[in-house]
Amino acid sequence: MRKETIVENLNAVGERIVTCCNNCARNPAEITLLAVSKTQPAEALRIAYEAGQHHFGENYLQEALQKQDRLADLDICWHFIGPLQSNKTRAVAGHFQWVHSVDRLKIAQRLSAQRPHTQPPLNICLQVNIDGEHSKSGVAPQAVAALAQAVVPLPGLRLRGLMAIPAAQRDPAQQCGPFAELARLLQALREQFPEQPLDTLSMGMSADMEMAIACGATIVRIGTDIFGVRK
Repeated sequence: MRKETIVENLNAVGERIVTCCNNCARNPAEITLLAVSKTQPAEALRIAYEAGQHHFGENYLQEALQKQDRLADLDICWHFIGPLQSNKTRAVAGHFQWVHSVDRLKIAQRLSAQRPHTQPPLNICLQVNIDGEHSKSGVAPQAVAALAQAVVPLPGLRLRGLMAIPAAQRDPAQQCGPFAELARLLQALREQFPEQPLDTLSMGMSADMEMAIACGATIVRIGTDIFGVRK
């Protein structure tokens, strides 16, 4: 993709965020745009960075590590957003600032133990299978509180909030339901753990970003509308 196209797309997404926030009485500064850069070449990320985009989300560890090496001169905030297996936790713990896809205690314990002491605690979100889909990862909504209870004391982690990938719905009203439920779950955690910085709802992608923001999203994960359709 041409440099001009990536820059234009970033500007367009930024304008969508501002318009949506104006329509639902939110401050655009509350929204972090996370550029989902899986399968994109490092050169595309550099173009986006130079245009002002500093948060990037990667799904595949080896691909991400290669990009991090090539882009080591940039002050990028790296988010791991894909399914996380036990044999990948050490590398993720050492090379990312955020992990959005923690869905079981074993993974959280490994990330905490393997987070280098020279780095601040790793910011994490608990991934919630908000629709109960068998094909998706995530903790069941009714198990969120118990998992959070076990994760909060882990010294290498900082629990920041929740993440979900709801099933696509044709009816906007139906799409709002899962987002609103995730927001409700986060509010319950805030009441359960008032001392924790539970400020993050990672939800919403290219097709449903506006609905997610209206329902309280603080991080929107946008790939296609920035980099185009993945090859």
